[in-house]
Amino acid sequence: MKQLIQENKRIILNLGEINYIDSGGLGTLVALYTSAASTGASIKLANLTKRVGDLLQVTKLLTVFEVYDSEEKALQAFRGVAA
Repeated sequence: MKQLIQENKRIILNLGEINYIDSGGLGTLVALYTSAASTGASIKLANLTKRVGDLLQVTKLLTVFEVYDSEEKALQAFRGVAA
């Protein structure tokens, strides 16, 4: 992922197939966000399952990440199109 962040400044993580994230996974998301921010890149999350969305809400990470219902809406946000 760090190489991907170096090569692409706009990244969408589709979490639609992720039903569970533990503390290590949350730490990885935060580390990715920090790495991206330090290089001028941006990460958007798409297709959160209810369980993952609830976890991100409880941990206040929903205030850190931009979250979209679909990859297309996240892509539109990068393009500056109203989603």
